[in-house]
Amino acid sequence: MGAITFGTDGWRTTLEEFTTPRVRMVGQAVATYLADEGLEGPVVVGYDARESSRGFAEELARVLCTNGFDVLLPQRDRPTPLVAHAIVERDLAGGLAVTASHNPPEYNGVKFIPDDGAPALPEVTDAIADRLADPDPLPENEHGTVREVDLVTPHADAAVELVESITGDVDLSGLTVAYDAMHGSGRGTTDALLSSAGASLEGLRCERDPTFGGGAPEPSPENLTELVGVVTDDGGPELGIANDGDADRIALVTPERGFLDENFFFAALYDYLLEDDSGPAVRSVSTTFLIDRVAAAHGESVREVPVGFKWVAEAMADGDALVGGEESGGFTVRGHVREKDGVLIALLAAAMHAEEPIDDRVDRLLAEHGTVVQDKTSVACPDHEKARVIGALEERIPDAVAGTAVEDVNTADGFKLQLADGSWLLVRPSGTEPVLRVYAEATDGDRVDELLGAGEELLEALV
Repeated sequence: MGAITFGTDGWRTTLEEFTTPRVRMVGQAVATYLADEGLEGPVVVGYDARESSRGFAEELARVLCTNGFDVLLPQRDRPTPLVAHAIVERDLAGGLAVTASHNPPEYNGVKFIPDDGAPALPEVTDAIADRLADPDPLPENEHGTVREVDLVTPHADAAVELVESITGDVDLSGLTVAYDAMHGSGRGTTDALLSSAGASLEGLRCERDPTFGGGAPEPSPENLTELVGVVTDDGGPELGIANDGDADRIALVTPERGFLDENFFFAALYDYLLEDDSGPAVRSVSTTFLIDRVAAAHGESVREVPVGFKWVAEAMADGDALVGGEESGGFTVRGHVREKDGVLIALLAAAMHAEEPIDDRVDRLLAEHGTVVQDKTSVACPDHEKARVIGALEERIPDAVAGTAVEDVNTADGFKLQLADGSWLLVRPSGTEPVLRVYAEATDGDRVDELLGAGEELLEALV
């Protein structure tokens, strides 16, 4: 049981640790938790495109079924946000998604999604962890059923309805989009949604490959060079869209900028939504202050939360936020399930772009609010050492970083040092990998590199 720990977004580890007996223990823990909470409805179990994911999903379904729950499975691997949507749309007791998201193929994972469709908060995952045990089946006459269902159509209908409520009729005819599925579960889902709205699609890596081409399905600049080349080529598609392995995150590529910084897209999305609506934004502590400037220009506010979409989702509910997001490319909007959704946001981004090129909106925002540059790096650190290092860092917070005084220290998630020149440096433990993350934001790239170097030096003395 000690090998099963729930981090930022569920339990995720290498296949050496992610074994069938342990997965079955998680299934039993979820079944016990749901029974203890008096939740008796069906449970949906989704899964991503990894070689082992369907088999693990069937193991979870079997354990839930023998505990008396009816179980719904998709016909094939599908995006995690479709699982979250199905929970709310079908009024289910909850759901599980077998996925390691953007991690390499030697990883897998499982996350529990409660009956509100939002990511599980620690009190829920702690309660599940407390119930880890070998399967304890009921008598056969009390078993539930397992059946396959369509998760795509209801989610697509809801996405179109929501985007139409924001933009008017969704008509992408005349828009050419290059879509990179990165061999993940967005293939046949995100591209199909865009095509159904009228867009002309050019597909990249839209075939299932459980090895993801030998890399990680992480939609980062270095992994999207082909998509960038296609979109920035003269006469190429007008917009590039990529999803990570389970399509809950999105990356955009534009003709002018190539890979579009997720912070810039977040600011552009919020600004676009505020043209005809109102409401605060929720952003993680690692996300740009440009969101705050856009909010202030519209008389709105911003709520800053720790990294992890569960905190974004919780704050969105508390404050009726218009949009919530993270610099890693996870977003959702008011009126949708409170879980990041790279499929819905792909349709919304394309509709935005069809009205006005996203580059033009970003140019306007930067001209009004000032240039920002953000980047991040990682310092290797075993999981069992993270708490010690962060604790030691508390005693070594400097008075200045890279020659600039520290004006404030935010401890919502690790340590965010806000500097006198408006730049900042954040150090926090990763919840999904054995590393410490270092983030920095400033007005130019050289300054960001300087801050990241200072952060690495600070950590390397402690690790």
